[in-house]
Amino acid sequence: MGKASSEGKDNASQRFMRATGKLRAIFGPANRSSLLHDMTEENRRLLAQREAETRQWDTVTRPDGSTYVVPRNPDDKSLR
Repeated sequence: MGKASSEGKDNASQRFMRATGKLRAIFGPANRSSLLHDMTEENRRLLAQREAETRQWDTVTRPDGSTYVVPRNPDDKSLR
C-alpha cells in the first residue's frame, strides 16, 4: 500500500535524471568532437591573451595554506 503511493511521488532530481536519460538514449553523448584538431588563428590569439593575463599575477601562500593573487607589478594597468 505504501509502496504504490510512493512510486508516483518522485522528487524533482529523479524526474530530471529520468528525462535526461531518455534524451541521452536518443541523441547520444553531449560532446562528440575530436580533441585532435589544429588550433584556429582566433584560438591562438585568445590563448596568447589569456597567457599574458595570467603572467601579470603572482600567487601568495599564507602560513595557514590558503592562497591569493597579487599583481606582479602594481603600476602595470595594461590588462586590468
